[in-house]
Amino acid sequence: MPEKVSTGAKKGAQKYQNAFAYTHNRGSKTTKKILALPVDGLCKRCTDQILWRKQYRKYKPLTAAKKCVGCAQKRVNKAYHVLCDACASERGVCAKCLEAHEIVEGINVRTAQDALREEQELERKLSGMRERQRRSYLRKLARGEMQPEDVPEADASDDDFAFTDSEDEGEDDSEDGEGNDDEKN
Repeated sequence: MPEKVSTGAKKGAQKYQNAFAYTHNRGSKTTKKILALPVDGLCKRCTDQILWRKQYRKYKPLTAAKKCVGCAQKRVNKAYHVLCDACASERGVCAKCLEAHEIVEGINVRTAQDALREEQELERKLSGMRERQRRSYLRKLARGEMQPEDVPEADASDDDFAFTDSEDEGEDDSEDGEGNDDEKN
């Protein structure tokens, strides 16, 4: 078998440069799920790599936990990480490249308190609505047509039921010539 011989010459730049940014499929549930995943416990370089993967739909989320290189337990829940969060924070290294660079603060990281507060805010907004409005907004939230922060505050008035009583407004006008005695004389 012939062996590969390396010439040592570097390859040039990519042949076709991207002229415009990739646009995601707007209705894709997978894309929404991927973009909502947090990016934390990584150095600047690894964070940029993960964000690029998310932006260009190259990110593949984990389906099952992987083994941690540090503790050899199945505790790695995030794609492209090789250390679990506990081992990475204990060693003070990046969970992907294992280098002791400055760790970037998390992106899209939601704490349990934040989730609870958002849920309570949504419940407060929905509690002031009529049953029909509440069910309508819950259906839109379930379908993904709107976000919880887009739910409006509950008002006392309902635009769908706003009406004017045209008969009451018409009483001032004279009908059949009645009520205007000056013209009869």
